[in-house]
Amino acid sequence: MAAESLFGRLVPVQVKCQGCEDRRINVRVRIELQSTSNPVHKKDLVVQLTDDTDPFFLYNLVISEEDFQSLKCQQGLLVDFSAFPQRFIDLLQQCIQEQNKDTPRFLLQLVSSASVLDHTPAFLNVVETNPFKHLTHLSLKFLPGNDAEIKKFLAICLKCIKEEKSLLEQKLKKTEDDLTRQLSYTQQSLSEKSRELDKLRSEWTSHTTTLTNKHTQDLTNEKEKALQVQTQYQQQHEQQKKELESLHQKSIQQLQNRLSELEIANKDLTERRYKGDSTIRELKAKLSGIEDECQRVKQEVLSLRRENTTLDAECHEKEKHINQLQTRVAVLEQEIKDKDQLIIRTKEVLDATQEQKVILEENTEKKQVHVGKLEATIKSLSAELLKANEIIKKLQGDLKTLMSKLKLKNTVTIQQEKLLAEKEEKLQKEQRELQETGQSLRIKEQEVCKLQEQLETTVQKLEESKQLLKTNENVITWLNKQLNEIQMARKQEILGTSTIPPIHSSNGTIRTGTSPHNMLDNRLRFTSSGISYPISPVCAFQNFPETAPVKSANQQVSGQKVQFNVQLSKANRSSDIQPGFPIATGHSTNKENGENLGLELKYLKKREDSIPLRGLSQNTFNSSEYPKSSTSTKTTSSKPGVQSTASAYFPGLQTT
Repeated sequence: MAAESLFGRLVPVQVKCQGCEDRRINVRVRIELQSTSNPVHKKDLVVQLTDDTDPFFLYNLVISEEDFQSLKCQQGLLVDFSAFPQRFIDLLQQCIQEQNKDTPRFLLQLVSSASVLDHTPAFLNVVETNPFKHLTHLSLKFLPGNDAEIKKFLAICLKCIKEEKSLLEQKLKKTEDDLTRQLSYTQQSLSEKSRELDKLRSEWTSHTTTLTNKHTQDLTNEKEKALQVQTQYQQQHEQQKKELESLHQKSIQQLQNRLSELEIANKDLTERRYKGDSTIRELKAKLSGIEDECQRVKQEVLSLRRENTTLDAECHEKEKHINQLQTRVAVLEQEIKDKDQLIIRTKEVLDATQEQKVILEENTEKKQVHVGKLEATIKSLSAELLKANEIIKKLQGDLKTLMSKLKLKNTVTIQQEKLLAEKEEKLQKEQRELQETGQSLRIKEQEVCKLQEQLETTVQKLEESKQLLKTNENVITWLNKQLNEIQMARKQEILGTSTIPPIHSSNGTIRTGTSPHNMLDNRLRFTSSGISYPISPVCAFQNFPETAPVKSANQQVSGQKVQFNVQLSKANRSSDIQPGFPIATGHSTNKENGENLGLELKYLKKREDSIPLRGLSQNTFNSSEYPKSSTSTKTTSSKPGVQSTASAYFPGLQTT
């Protein structure tokens, strides 16, 4: 077993017991990393709390890699087992740095449920205090040491103390030897220095005697010189005294003359004085009034000074409040800067999600447009049933491609969800540092849910479009049955009511005896009612001659019509039909379902929200084309007993 010491220092800890006041003690925290390779390579983190003043204060904590995983899940830690010791040491160092402050930001708390820290488990909490709340970064459960562990700890302490004692004794012996050597050396140097001092003293005495002799001679010489100079100065002083006396007499005479002048000036000044006294009295009267005003002003000044003192006190308090607010503003500005950085990061994530949302919306719009096209193709199926099967096959192929695209999009969304999950983990890391950003993350998660719901709605719409296709196919088959039944009923009515024999035209085609005016009325009836497909069963099997009035009437009809290219088979071009047999329109059969095809008029009306079909003419029928396609019918039956029937969707095309 190998133990690596990572940390061992005194850390200030706040002890909290139930029913007792909080107190601060210095606890020595030791952190070791023990690794065992027999039988399996394991690493355990050992944390030990001791008190230098109390040898029986011992709390232990052993964290293995399995225990760390449970601790990580419980407290939402973001570091691995290898990086956890260094992070824990960083938190302890921050607590040590903040210990001298009045309100430390990071604080270690030892919390016990008992009233005294005595053989009860305790929790070591690393708490950060911010302006909002006390945030607990880490909470570790320590177990008190039992008797065996305390004895082992005391034995280790004794061993360490003995080792320190032996080291100190060795250091003492070394220092004693060094000091004895230094003492002997200093004694030798002292004896040498004392000898040198005696020599210097003898030299100094001889030098002082010579100097005293020299100075005495110099003093005698200087005294003689001073006496000579004194006699010279006395002579000069007497001469100066005589000169000054003469000058003094002259100045006295001048002063007497000046005194007479001053007496004259004094008289003038006395007169001015009397005048000044009178003016002074007047000024005193004025001064008394001014003094009264001055006392009033002083009282006002005193009252103003009192107000000024109160205002100064208020100003001082306001300055204190302003300083507090400035400090608070600085803290808030720092928080705002941090929040701005977080908002910028969240905006980047939001922009990415919005871009994905825009892409998904474009895809949904494309799908909706495609669904509209599909609906338009379903309507066109009612006009041309022969082409309907091919279009349905194409649509099924498109649907398969759409399904494959949807699968691809689902895989893309799954990858995007994985990316979103990774981003959410990063955001959770930041959320633990600053809890205020949690709300923005929740909003983003809601937006992601909305996008998923929109995807689900698009998938549902596609499924609904498939169901609509199936229902439309069923409706078409049912409508065909209804049309066939109506056609059969109309055939029987026409067979019973037709009395005019058919007229053979010059080209060999048979024309029925129905008047062209009836045909024109029917045509006008359909166009005025808004029906865009002229495929009524009655009009389908009535043929009319090509007359000029019909042309003129047909040229005036307007509306959207579906034009069919009618091709007569070679078998239907013979003109051997006997007169008297009415030519009736037949019905085409559905080759796939084996049922008769046809549509009712209510399903062929033009809708306002319908999409125009591709390949179909939106102009009115030309007067020359319509009679040829609607009235000219050919038959090829050579037997007189067989009747030819015209198609319900292609007027002029007959089936036997």
